[in-house]
Amino acid sequence: MKQKFMNQQTRKIPVSSIVLDEDIYPRKNIDRKRVGIFSENIREGFKFDPVEVEPVPDRPGIYRLLDGAHRWSAYKSTGITEIKVIIKNLDGMDPLLYAAAKAIGPRQLTEDEARNIARRAYTRNIGLSSEEIGKAIGRARRTVDDYISDLRAATLMDRDTKIFRMNCLGIPQDRIAKRLGVKQVSIHNHLSKMAVLPNLINGDLKRGVTIPQVVQKHGWTDPMVWSQALKGKNSHDRFKALGWGLRTWDQWEFNDCDKRFGDDWPGRIPAQLIGHILFYFSRQNDLILDPMAGGGVTPDTCLALNRRCWSFDMMDRHESRPEIEPHTWSLSSDQKLSWPVNSKEKADLVIFDPPYFDKKAGAYDRKSISSLPRKAYLEFLEAFFTLLKSHVKKTTRLAFINADWRDFQGKPAIDETGKDDILIDDYLWILRKTGWRRTHIIQAPMSSERFSAIVVSAMQKKKILGVTSRYVIVLRQS
Repeated sequence: MKQKFMNQQTRKIPVSSIVLDEDIYPRKNIDRKRVGIFSENIREGFKFDPVEVEPVPDRPGIYRLLDGAHRWSAYKSTGITEIKVIIKNLDGMDPLLYAAAKAIGPRQLTEDEARNIARRAYTRNIGLSSEEIGKAIGRARRTVDDYISDLRAATLMDRDTKIFRMNCLGIPQDRIAKRLGVKQVSIHNHLSKMAVLPNLINGDLKRGVTIPQVVQKHGWTDPMVWSQALKGKNSHDRFKALGWGLRTWDQWEFNDCDKRFGDDWPGRIPAQLIGHILFYFSRQNDLILDPMAGGGVTPDTCLALNRRCWSFDMMDRHESRPEIEPHTWSLSSDQKLSWPVNSKEKADLVIFDPPYFDKKAGAYDRKSISSLPRKAYLEFLEAFFTLLKSHVKKTTRLAFINADWRDFQGKPAIDETGKDDILIDDYLWILRKTGWRRTHIIQAPMSSERFSAIVVSAMQKKKILGVTSRYVIVLRQS
């Protein structure tokens, strides 16, 4: 087990800045009798060793306990406001296992505690060996094998499903291996068995079992089951089977998101909208690129419509979304972006649905471009469109989805100056500047139902003109 620590510090911090994170606490509960004894010791002037903590990710000034929960509780109960701590950087080691190893000093973990920690640790990182877990919890490797045998079996099946899904989306074997933390030869061996994996699903579908029933029975996602149910069908028949209908004109209105596709996510876009882009501007088996995949609507829809898809996002969810590879689009000091992968193959269609300026900025990660100042937001788009052009084919189409932004709230329409707005004109100007030529502008307005009746009434009284505009701008290189 890794025991390397960086930047270890010992200093005093407020007791109130320390939290007990149950996700990494190894014991079932805190022994209140022990806390009482420690409290008496503190009042009598006894000096304890410092507690050990680590910074809480994304919560500046807050630390979570690694060792010393009873001492910390005793300090709190005696009213002491500051205590001496050792601040550790675990350098990638699982804090749960570190806390478990420290906990067995005063007394051994109970059998239930050891089993619980082993299962939690393995679930968090399936790459951990039984020996590594055993060293932390004070158990033999064979004992840990018994603790996690069912999880390991389920994980192997789950890994097969992940490999199958990523392979269906056209992700190369070397990237699948890297994403799942296994050797590439293992991926190759798994793929040779993939042909039989959907047999049970297809067997049930042929017997008339409904797709929701198949999803529940086999634990596959809706898009994966749809990919099998629609095999061999053309795009028109796929649309009909999905119940979406086809919008023949250049106005696509969808009031609701199809909950079968994509996760619940800030700014979630309807799968019907992505489906229409795929239908009109790509062919089956084309490679689609989604550089800011968010909740995964695009890869899910690609599975149902038989398109390959490479998708990226700053949020890394390797367990639930292995097909969305982690990548943060950050501008460097010289206003340059980095491309996420090196590949000879280039996308046929890019679907770019970035977080819109200012909208839902509070719901996104703090690094999201949504919270950038207006100038920086537009500079990012310019840098992205420039980079994109150098990494796609001459024939690649770009479908850029965005909306007008006006600061209309609380302001009558007649009083708006438009000075700080970002409108479709601004996007088109940047796109032309970076070498993209528009071929289509499709109106895809957002639903007005997101405004309550009370809000609408107040807006009408004050002559406030709201925004529901959204556009799909389809382009080719100039």
